[in-house]
Amino acid sequence: MPQNTEYQASTAENQPKGYRQRLNTWAITRIVPNTDPVIVARFRSRSDADGYLRHLRQVIPNTTFEIVVDCKRDEAVI
Repeated sequence: MPQNTEYQASTAENQPKGYRQRLNTWAITRIVPNTDPVIVARFRSRSDADGYLRHLRQVIPNTTFEIVVDCKRDEAVI
């Protein structure tokens, strides 16, 4: 079978993200007054994020953390 030797991989920035890059959709953010939320960790599943959130709340009890869906407008898959 002949191979296509003239094929060049596209390097466009607006291509959809690959499957592995789309897996980490859940994030834990640290909420600090008068500043933007800071992402502490990213997870593939909601249950993993919940477990780590419980751990963070035990280790650092006086800080506010939230679980959010980490989807950025410029990285959306069409």
